[in-house]
Amino acid sequence: MTDVPWTWGYGTNGFADHALPDALDVLQATGYGAVALTLGHPHLDPFASDWRAEATALAGHLRRRGLRVVVETGARYLLDPFVKHRPTLVDRDAERRMAFLRRAIEIAEILDADCVSLWSGVLPDDVTADAARVLLDARLAEVVGFAASHGVVLALEPEPGMLVETVADAVAVRARLGHPANLGLTVDLGHCVVVEPEGVVGALRAAGPLLRNVQADDMRSDAHEHLPFGEGELDLAAALATLGEIGYGGVVAVELPRHSHAAPALARHSLDALRAASLPATAAGTDASTSPMGGDAAGGGPSRAEPSSAPGIPSTHPWTVAAVETVRTDAARAARLFAEAGRQVGRDPLDDVPYAPTADDAARAALVVALAEEGTDPAVVAALYDRGDDAERRGVLRGLNALADGDLDPRWRDAGRALMLDALRTNDTRLVAVAMGAFSARHLDDHAWRHGVLKLAFLGIPFSVVHDLTGRADDELAAMAARFAEERRAAGRSVPDDLALVLPALSQT
Repeated sequence: MTDVPWTWGYGTNGFADHALPDALDVLQATGYGAVALTLGHPHLDPFASDWRAEATALAGHLRRRGLRVVVETGARYLLDPFVKHRPTLVDRDAERRMAFLRRAIEIAEILDADCVSLWSGVLPDDVTADAARVLLDARLAEVVGFAASHGVVLALEPEPGMLVETVADAVAVRARLGHPANLGLTVDLGHCVVVEPEGVVGALRAAGPLLRNVQADDMRSDAHEHLPFGEGELDLAAALATLGEIGYGGVVAVELPRHSHAAPALARHSLDALRAASLPATAAGTDASTSPMGGDAAGGGPSRAEPSSAPGIPSTHPWTVAAVETVRTDAARAARLFAEAGRQVGRDPLDDVPYAPTADDAARAALVVALAEEGTDPAVVAALYDRGDDAERRGVLRGLNALADGDLDPRWRDAGRALMLDALRTNDTRLVAVAMGAFSARHLDDHAWRHGVLKLAFLGIPFSVVHDLTGRADDELAAMAARFAEERRAAGRSVPDDLALVLPALSQT
């Protein structure tokens, strides 16, 4: 599999004949790591009475699957059953569109989406171009403000035939609005074939650091028609190489809204084509992607030579060094950096012992330590755990273990206890193993810590993962171990050898 700094995704508007869970099953089995979710029929109705509950359930579903998500707002007949896409932001009466975008932002906040993608609209017959720009600017400014209040990023997409048709048009809109930080760009690679004067390479370079979302499809220069790769004129390899050149690290999602009839086969074909075309992009993007800001990690000023980390977990990868400096000055970037860590530093184990930390564990642990050292509210780290996938949760726990022996803020100690106890309630062996590290050894009460040790025995996790087992083991733990062993024998099951470490006199059978 080609290692790229972005995440391959697929648009749900290309799975209109699948229920959303089934579409996610297909995409995950095929190898995608993200989904571009088009709100509306048949997947998530933004105006249903239970929309919030549905969005919350989907957020958990996506987190468990480890899928990134962007929210797309291009449903054809969601707002008017008779006229496609209407009303838009350049219609005289756009209240239904405004209500939809506000709801999309609320859903994106729940999903922790990378962004909400939106577009201007086709110029109506009764509105001049100048008047349309006034309407667009006023309405977009309102939407941008609403999104900022919810911590959501927007991505304005140029569309052939719309008021905002090219990347230059979109950049001009952003400039008129005062360059809002939470307004970036979506670029559809196929659209570039149709309308961009400098083609796909020029368009992507012009978007540069403003690029927040990429849609991928083929097109011919004479028609705005989304095609499978290889059926149009797009130079896919050049497009992906340029993404690597500009340091893009978001989602690249296949956009085939008229091909639901062959969705599973096209999902496989598309990913094969993307991976094959991205081989040059990997090398091109290496330097740009080493920094979490998409540039040279050393270019933003001096940095600490070695970020804080758990004992025995090296964290001197250039990306990690830069990421630590970033969260020291802007804790709000932590969530995005947590999500990027695996792609940037890799996921290989750092040792050959059972449940050894991985490279991304080390990076995330360093971020957690940096947040603590800067006095960040521990709610930030609790949110990283609550909203994270299993790897991200493991990184939080590793970071807490690294903090265990320091002078810990009581707020962090209390928050850490809650997170360790939550991990110990799971049956994820990797989470449970990390949860019995240094933090729990120092800060969990005897009752919780003893039950954690027995949880390891129950799950078949070696006691070697327990920090300070000899120092904390006591008679009560030995008695609990003896009862556990007796229950196992009575049930005709084997007794874990590791129980001898807390009950040396136990006769193993």
